[in-house]
Amino acid sequence: MVIHTPAIVLKSFSYGESSIIAKCFSRDQGKMSFIIKGAKRSRSPKSVHFQPLSYVELVYNYQPKRDLQTISKVSFLEYWSKILSNLRSITLSMAILEITDKALSHQDPYPSLFSTLVDVLQEFDKDKINPNILFWFYECALLQNLGFKPDLEISHFPGIVLPDIHRGKKTISLLSTLLAGDIKKLPENEINYKDSKIISSYLWTLLRYHCENLNNVKFKKVIRDILN
Repeated sequence: MVIHTPAIVLKSFSYGESSIIAKCFSRDQGKMSFIIKGAKRSRSPKSVHFQPLSYVELVYNYQPKRDLQTISKVSFLEYWSKILSNLRSITLSMAILEITDKALSHQDPYPSLFSTLVDVLQEFDKDKINPNILFWFYECALLQNLGFKPDLEISHFPGIVLPDIHRGKKTISLLSTLLAGDIKKLPENEINYKDSKIISSYLWTLLRYHCENLNNVKFKKVIRDILN
């Protein structure tokens, strides 16, 4: 079966002398792994398409018994150059890719989450909304798509007490806006330190509770430093 789908490259690494393996989050089939043969050869144009954050259109002949699919065609859909020039945006964008990779199972599509990821990265590139807010917005979307929508009335789960969201002046209001899921209604202004720290801790605690793989996120310390 030939698949045509947009996708965002989550990560890539070398395989053998001339190939690379890329993990991509696709709209139609969820997280997929691909082998791009000959991509490391000097004359191959393919490697540039499989850098993290690349937003591409993929064409491949899906083989359900294979862990690695083979790409037939690839082309860019958009290129977000401004993200690369903003340290906070690129760091949080790369953190989002890592969180997505660790939280999702292979071949389990989440088309709504995919659309949200594209929207968030586009807003990072526009550089009008606070990058921290965009990061929290994606965390909320991820929780909701996985079936763990935060209930602001719940303060604890078995074995864990959540950060107290009532301590911040605007924490509950901001969380309600984030959970509404409308990226066009996100505030563009800065968030005070206390609200920022509580929201960051609250969402990250929920994600780690529901997704065990997130306990080993490489960007964890950097994320904490940036978001607080």
